[in-house]
Amino acid sequence: MIFERASDRSFLGASAFLFIVSAATTIVWCGSMSAHGGMSMPGGWSMSMAWMRMPGQSWTAAAASFLGMWLVMMLAMMLPALVPALWRDRQAVRSRGTSHLGARTALIGVAYFLVWMLFGIALFPLGMALATVAMQRPSLARAVPMIAGVVVLIAGALQFSAWKTRQLSCCREWPRDGSSRADTRSAWRHGLRLGLHCVGCSAGMTAILLVLGVMDLRVMAAVTAAMTLERLAPSGERVARAIGVLAIGVGLFLIARATVFHSLL
Repeated sequence: MIFERASDRSFLGASAFLFIVSAATTIVWCGSMSAHGGMSMPGGWSMSMAWMRMPGQSWTAAAASFLGMWLVMMLAMMLPALVPALWRDRQAVRSRGTSHLGARTALIGVAYFLVWMLFGIALFPLGMALATVAMQRPSLARAVPMIAGVVVLIAGALQFSAWKTRQLSCCREWPRDGSSRADTRSAWRHGLRLGLHCVGCSAGMTAILLVLGVMDLRVMAAVTAAMTLERLAPSGERVARAIGVLAIGVGLFLIARATVFHSLL
């Protein structure tokens, strides 16, 4: 019993440490990006420094910088929802008398964030390509605020879909019965599976983050709160729909504002 309590304290302490370090690093990083400012674009918006190479910076260095930023940001944003799921898994596996519980938990966490890292790897070239096209074509750049509003609107509508409900259910109910076997291969597989469900469940909120400001702390905090609440609140589906209503309202506002801006040009 004493060993179990010490193990649980170590788990919670390590989780708190990771969250504090990642959150503080994200805040410093975002502050640094804000100090440099973004590039003013046609259409009355600024392109984030996250999608631009620094003078003399190679593509490899730019990709490494983005992925480092992305991983730290995901740690800060996803840990509040992930830690309760890992806690449930620990209790389920402990009831079966397994050993090396800490190593299993760490392996699940590594597999989970590996999925998010792979998502970031796929995202970087897409984001850089779109940024390059926007800088080369003023007509597209002027349409970006309208496109952002449409993306937010679609993300809000996605909150009401059956697909969203299934993905959210998988995240909220993990680990399901029979999924908490103690072997290493099972831990790795279930960490990857949870990561895939989480990426799918967070698709709409991640899209909102990307179009409204990937390095904007206010947007980041709002998206983190939304994703955490829909996973942990007692009525997760209702919370998800309420978030959807709010996102639809924001999307309509952004579209209306972009329309008025274009009419004044």
